[in-house]
Amino acid sequence: MKKVIIETSARHIHVSREDLDVLFGKGYELTKKKDLSQPGQYACEEKLTIVGPKGTLKASILGPTRPASQVEISLTDARSIGVAAPIRESGDVAGSGACKLVNPETGAEVELKEGVIAAKRHIHLTPETAADMGVADKEIVSVKIDSDSGRSAILGDVVVRVSEKFAPAMHIDTDEANAVFNTSREVWGEIVK
Repeated sequence: MKKVIIETSARHIHVSREDLDVLFGKGYELTKKKDLSQPGQYACEEKLTIVGPKGTLKASILGPTRPASQVEISLTDARSIGVAAPIRESGDVAGSGACKLVNPETGAEVELKEGVIAAKRHIHLTPETAADMGVADKEIVSVKIDSDSGRSAILGDVVVRVSEKFAPAMHIDTDEANAVFNTSREVWGEIVK
């Protein structure tokens, strides 16, 4: 069976070292709130305001810092603040949406000319798990979700991402999760080709 746990990825922000220094002060270190399922990744206590032409949203920073700042929001979020958010894999921000990031405590701000995306549905797998499931890095698959909410679905266009650094998990955004399940229990999906 090719089953993988499905996790909802709420809106969040990845910041570069340079932008972290501007927003919180030179040499500032992020405060870990909790570890996430992917090894070395963590939610932070720090939150920022995402400012678009039509409104604002608050979101947590995820650590550690990245080479470039990136905002991951749902398409509903993007429409609500008037920002373009193409559906992309994390890190693929060239030509993506623009916004302003503001530290609500100090008012410090950073203008992102690009970096706002809606994350493409994806599955993190180790090389061993990918081999066991018969899938490869960058392969596009579908995932069947049997939901207890009466909204079972098959999600297509799911990219497989394989790395020794990953733990097996599928990530979908809040729009996708709300459309398929309404539960606090673990939700599993089956990879289908």
